[in-house]
Amino acid sequence: MVTGVAMSRVGALRRAPVRTAAYVVGVVFLALGVAGFVPGLTTNHDALRFAGDSEALLFGVFAVSVLHNIIHLLIGVWGVVTARSVRGASLFLVSGGVFYMVLWFYGLVVGTAPGPANFLPINTADGWLHLCSALVMTGLGFALTRKASQTRPPSGS
Repeated sequence: MVTGVAMSRVGALRRAPVRTAAYVVGVVFLALGVAGFVPGLTTNHDALRFAGDSEALLFGVFAVSVLHNIIHLLIGVWGVVTARSVRGASLFLVSGGVFYMVLWFYGLVVGTAPGPANFLPINTADGWLHLCSALVMTGLGFALTRKASQTRPPSGS
C-alpha cells in the first residue's frame, strides 16, 4: 500500500522543472519582501517610507520602501500559487521577467529624480538586480517550458 506521503514524494520527483523554478523564484521574492521589513536586514529601517524616496536599504545595498516590499511579497505569492501548473509557472516566469524589465527601464528613466513619477526607490544596485531578475526569469520561463513540452507524452496516451 502506498501512503499519501510516498505519493507526494513521487509527484515531487516528476514535477516539471518550470514549476520548480517558479516556486523557488516565488519563495525568494517572498523572503525578500519580508526581509525588507526586518530591522538589521534593512539598514536605516526608521527611514522606511511607504513610497517615494526612502533611505532604507535592504542588506545595506538595495533601496526599499513599504510599497517595494509589498510588490516583492505579491510577486512571491504569485510565483508560489502559479507553480501548481506548467502553464501558470511559465506565464509567471515570462510575464514576471517582462515586469522586471519594465521596472529596470523605469529605474533608468526616473532614477532618483524628484517628482510624482518617482514612487519606487530604485538605486543602481536595484537596477542591476531588476535586469538580472528579468533575464533569469524570462530565460527560465522559455527554456523550461520548451523542455516541459518536449517531455510531455503525446495527447491521447
